[in-house]
Amino acid sequence: MTAAATTKLAGTDMLLVSAVALIDRDGRVLLAQRPEGKPMAGLWEFPGGKIEPGETPETALIRELDEELGINTAASCLAPLSFTSHSYGPRDDQPAFHLLMMLYVCRRWQGRAQPIEGGALKWVRSHQLRDYPMPDADIPLIAALQDLL
Repeated sequence: MTAAATTKLAGTDMLLVSAVALIDRDGRVLLAQRPEGKPMAGLWEFPGGKIEPGETPETALIRELDEELGINTAASCLAPLSFTSHSYGPRDDQPAFHLLMMLYVCRRWQGRAQPIEGGALKWVRSHQLRDYPMPDADIPLIAALQDLL
């Protein structure tokens, strides 16, 4: 975990993340599978990543979408939907940390999403989201997304 993307909360690193529910014309949501070699490999999540110093959640998300999926969008196309706050205990070689993640909705972007960093991508209906194993922090976001769709 980079010091650049964390702050301290009661002695534990707090990781700030922005994520997005990309929604296509058919009302499907894009999930990304975490690639092998990364923590929580194989789990499905909403695309996004760490907020670096000097970035807003929106600029971090625009950067991450370009780096991870090869797509472009604008801050005006990102609508805040919900957030999650979750503590992860230490596991394997990872120390304990607290994750604060903002979830945005985006229906307009340029390009075709590709899994640039490995893993897989899948477009799924909102009622199927719980069929995919996800990191604990992502699970509470499903209800807000299903209510929207």
